[in-house]
Amino acid sequence: MFNRNRFLPPLAVIASISMVTGCGVFSSDASEDADPIIVGTTSAPSTLDPAAAWDSSWELMRNVYQPLLGYSPGGTEPEPDAAESCEFTDTSSTVYTCTLREGLKFSDGHALDAKAVKHSFDRIKKINVNGGPAGLLSTLSRVQTKGDREVVFHLSQPDATFPLVLTTPAMSIVDPEEYPADKLREDGDIAGSGPYTLSSYEDGEKAELVRNENYKGLAELKNSAVTIRYFQQSDELVKALKDKEISVIYRGLGASDIVDIQANHDEAGLQIVESPTTEISYLVFNPAKNTWTKNPAVRKAVAQVLDRPALAHNIYKDTVEPLYSMIPRGLVGHTTGFFDDFGNPSATKAKAILTEAGITETVPLTLWYTTDRYGSQTKPAFEELKRQLEASGLFKVTLESRPWKTYSEGYRKGEYPVFGRGWNPDFNDADNFIAPFVGKQNALGTPYDAPEITDELLPASRAESDRGAVSEEFEEAQQILVDDARLIPLWQGKAYTAANVEIAGLENVIDPATMMLMWQLSWKTSW
Repeated sequence: MFNRNRFLPPLAVIASISMVTGCGVFSSDASEDADPIIVGTTSAPSTLDPAAAWDSSWELMRNVYQPLLGYSPGGTEPEPDAAESCEFTDTSSTVYTCTLREGLKFSDGHALDAKAVKHSFDRIKKINVNGGPAGLLSTLSRVQTKGDREVVFHLSQPDATFPLVLTTPAMSIVDPEEYPADKLREDGDIAGSGPYTLSSYEDGEKAELVRNENYKGLAELKNSAVTIRYFQQSDELVKALKDKEISVIYRGLGASDIVDIQANHDEAGLQIVESPTTEISYLVFNPAKNTWTKNPAVRKAVAQVLDRPALAHNIYKDTVEPLYSMIPRGLVGHTTGFFDDFGNPSATKAKAILTEAGITETVPLTLWYTTDRYGSQTKPAFEELKRQLEASGLFKVTLESRPWKTYSEGYRKGEYPVFGRGWNPDFNDADNFIAPFVGKQNALGTPYDAPEITDELLPASRAESDRGAVSEEFEEAQQILVDDARLIPLWQGKAYTAANVEIAGLENVIDPATMMLMWQLSWKTSW
């Protein structure tokens, strides 16, 4: 489709897989009478409607809805899913045409056709949720249908990343009879065409998934049912795994939990898989909130004080790595801009930055974090950030927190002066670590006017189909972010999946956007 000379993740590293010698085999088919596989996570959805989702809601959506393109297990290039084929059909990469598979149906039995695809994309742009996925469609001008199976996307400018956008759960196809054109669906139900149907859902508690008998697509199901249980705390999650109340954990393992399972997996009858990812954690400053966050000197002084290695080692037990640019290691355009400009942490240099700006008093800052999205290390991590900032003698820090659902509503409304966010990429391209955070409409709900990035650098990079040839544009974009210091990267993480030893399929269960492909999980069977 197009060449991307960029990050190709190595195979996942398995700390332990135990099998009965001579008779253990992996089941390759979804047994109809097998018990559901129960997955535990701290990543609960904030919405069930793709038109509103640009967050962890995607993890459920990946399994119950269906986009035009997706990824095979272990794959890194988009492949047809609901589509039979997709390609640019002009020479300027502004017309992208997809032909649907024949006989597609939604889980409610309604036909999935080209009109449904157009409806799904049109409503994202029309509803235009603040902090929602409309920002991913900034280059989409209009959607055209030709017959029942052909869909033509007309772009306002060349965009080589558009096929990658089509892999995201936000671009899932929804039933026009169930999802209004001008407002979100709010009845708590789902009608998708993905590998599973949602048979039962309790907000913040659990989602019960069963095989979708109407499904036609890329996934090959290795189980017949999955139940996802949502937890608020990592210790509850790990206890449930050890007590065999759940069989798999994804998202929510604390650093101490990871270290403990890695050291004691044989005795505990567990296995843990470490997968490289481009997940990042960062701080966001909202200049519209108060005069302190509006002042670049305050933001740069914070950047000058922060000790990333101490945070990674003392709090995260080296399960994450310090990060000095918004584009993570492994992707074209990665730099060490914040280290290059600020060097090692220094209260003396930070004081000089403030003094030069006429600031001599202690700066009050309120830092917000979510209590239940990123695992049990989030609270101590923010306590460590508070300690570092106050140890400089330059800041007085107040910490505030909320559960993810209300937390995400708050940052979209611009309620927080400084807040923490994690970012699991929509797709593994440098574009997705810049574009979602800038412009009037972005994933943070905090407008960021950066015309050199949005009007020049991003369009120039998107015109290049060879994604390995765009490092200059992204290096320039990142220097602008460093100079503004509105987004301060903290660390780059890894994905850890833990399970009991009866579960197979962990090696390829995480897709390039670090979401779990539930259909890859299966029970190990014996002769």
